[in-house]
Amino acid sequence: MGKIKLTSCIIFFFAIGIITLIAQPREFRIKHPFVCTDYTGGNVYVIAENGKIVWQYPATNCNDIWLLPNGNLLFNTGNGVKEVTREKEVVFSYESKSEIYACQRLPNGNTFIGECNSGRLLEVSPYGKIVKQINLLPEGKDGGHSFMRNARKLSNGNYLVAHYGLDKVCEYDSSGKTVWEMPITGGPHSVIRLLNGNTIIACSDHDGDPRVVEVDKNGTIIWQLLKNELPGIELKFMTGMQLLPNGNLVLTNWLGHNQFGKAPLAFEITHNKKVIWIFNDDSVLKTMSSIQLLDVIGNSITGEVYH
Repeated sequence: MGKIKLTSCIIFFFAIGIITLIAQPREFRIKHPFVCTDYTGGNVYVIAENGKIVWQYPATNCNDIWLLPNGNLLFNTGNGVKEVTREKEVVFSYESKSEIYACQRLPNGNTFIGECNSGRLLEVSPYGKIVKQINLLPEGKDGGHSFMRNARKLSNGNYLVAHYGLDKVCEYDSSGKTVWEMPITGGPHSVIRLLNGNTIIACSDHDGDPRVVEVDKNGTIIWQLLKNELPGIELKFMTGMQLLPNGNLVLTNWLGHNQFGKAPLAFEITHNKKVIWIFNDDSVLKTMSSIQLLDVIGNSITGEVYH
């Protein structure tokens, strides 16, 4: 009888555990490891599934980060760009007098860099030599702190640039000619071009209008996430993004401008705007401005990571 009772108890508590797990909101069951930037704290981090820091490196005003296929991290450093190994060896470095908020490793081994103040779109060799330059501003003109934020080189050879201070996103061809322009309020910060030609734009807090929108080739908004649309989450200053293979969107919610602790640092939502993961530990970092999940398969150099 004792064995039967013991077995019954084990089955009972196992069943209760399963029911409890199923009953939990999905955001408490999903755990993502990720790399991210802390713009205010001045570091880049690798965060484990349990939310703890397992690696960090100093990076002033860091706004863009990539996990490369070789395991190294590529990120901007305020006025430069670095590639750093997990042993913290710098294997690529570029420095500038201009503020830099965007970087991207290209399939040919060069690195794309967007210089904010100078308005230059650069491609730099592994040895730090500029091999291509496009001037979006007249030579010598200072576009200021807000001229651009995130920028990407596209698979068609064009460049997609978020003109943060100008409230517009532009696509430029290889000569610097504007081939597509999308005026958008809120201060566009980050951009992702999809295979179908649509563009996802994360907007900051200009005029109190932080949001995330998806527009088609004609500039028509076909999906958007507004400031107070998610229960319990207020959009403060939308910065980094990653579109996952399942269609979910991971977003970073920058909490500068006196917003510390007033909203989650990062979260994941479905296309139907259901929140399924939240990172909200402000004891770990101050303001998250860019993120890439480590449990999503894809080569960040060949365009398999939408980030």
